[in-house]
Amino acid sequence: MPKNFINELRWRGMLQDIIPGCEEKLLEKSTCGYIGFDPTADSLHIGSLVQILILMHFQKAGHKPIVLIGGATGMIGDPSGKSSERNLLTKNELDRNINGIKSQLSQFLNFDIKEKNSAVICNNNDWFDSINLIDFIRDIGKHLTVNYMVAKDSVKKRLSKDSKEGMSFTEFTYQIIQAYDFYHLFKNENCLVQMGGSDQWGNITSGTELIRKKTGEKVFALTCPLITKADGTKFGKTEEGNIWLDRKRTSPYKFYQYWLNISDEDAFKYIKIFSFYSQNEIIEFIRIHKESPHLRSLQKIIASDLTKLVHSKADLEKSIIASNILFGKSTSEDLGLLDEKTFLDVFDGVPKISLSMNYLTTNPSIVDFLVKAGFLSSKSEIIRAINENSISINKEKRDSSFSLSKSNLICSKYILVQRGKKNYFLIVVN
Repeated sequence: MPKNFINELRWRGMLQDIIPGCEEKLLEKSTCGYIGFDPTADSLHIGSLVQILILMHFQKAGHKPIVLIGGATGMIGDPSGKSSERNLLTKNELDRNINGIKSQLSQFLNFDIKEKNSAVICNNNDWFDSINLIDFIRDIGKHLTVNYMVAKDSVKKRLSKDSKEGMSFTEFTYQIIQAYDFYHLFKNENCLVQMGGSDQWGNITSGTELIRKKTGEKVFALTCPLITKADGTKFGKTEEGNIWLDRKRTSPYKFYQYWLNISDEDAFKYIKIFSFYSQNEIIEFIRIHKESPHLRSLQKIIASDLTKLVHSKADLEKSIIASNILFGKSTSEDLGLLDEKTFLDVFDGVPKISLSMNYLTTNPSIVDFLVKAGFLSSKSEIIRAINENSISINKEKRDSSFSLSKSNLICSKYILVQRGKKNYFLIVVN
């Protein structure tokens, strides 16, 4: 018997809308369900992570998840939750994005075909590519009236007086194309459930309506709430933009830092959404956190678990080392464990200057080296700071007898200078 997937989502705060009878259907036997992802980029971001986790819960409960990548719908653009029309992508851009997303999803779900509920990845362009327009309009279009489609919130908002953009026919067709996806998966994969974010409810229920009218069968749908932040800012966004799952776009260190810096209020909510701990375990985690909130134990649990899930245990260990560096809990050996991308992320915004490698091969004294680098305002101030034991090279205190060499380079090209606890200076040696 399957586990109670719906109850799992409910107590975690991950359930918003549901078609009556869905919970009972999922308790009867292992069932096939899907979530769609549009390939608008070559990586998913943490906004997509909620849907990925729903599919993981679905599979853990004994059901069969289908990941639908919108190779066809991605050419159109979903109007749901959008105030303006998205730029259309070329086929090459879509192919690149689809391949990137496929490789990411394989690390979250079990695709082993030996398992009865192994996950499946589909691309809706595989069936839309061969559909004749006239046949589609005749056989599918007649089942959803314009009145029904216009009544959906995603359409109404774009057709309202407040909308300057309006809606093109291209985007208007998205709803019926997504509805056909559900119909196709129902007919060919016996898929009975579509899931998604609450902004997708209109598109999803169009699919259940199409299936009812075409076959007389009842299928089911559910959505989760859109994740918000307590301060009102958009979840998953920073000043630099989205927090991506691809390490080339967002490094594991910055990914870890995002979760480490969430508010307590958000942490109380996110520990349920972004983890697989039981209800009793989470209650205990929250209790411990409230006893010593300054230790930020909840944030550390969330940041650690998600960094391991999305990246790796080794990336987590590097991210923790990198985080400790800024708080003085590290050594020069710790710096040597970091890759260049992580090292630069840690010291993003720190003043930099370049020196030649030839100069470093002369083994300059620490005083001459810092004078050459323009560190502090004068040679006398540098000497005074060294005598006060406030100068560190690569996190190690140094006195005036110290000389520098190529052996001091981090990632073969950097030397980190520090005065006191917080004043950093990065010397790039070329």
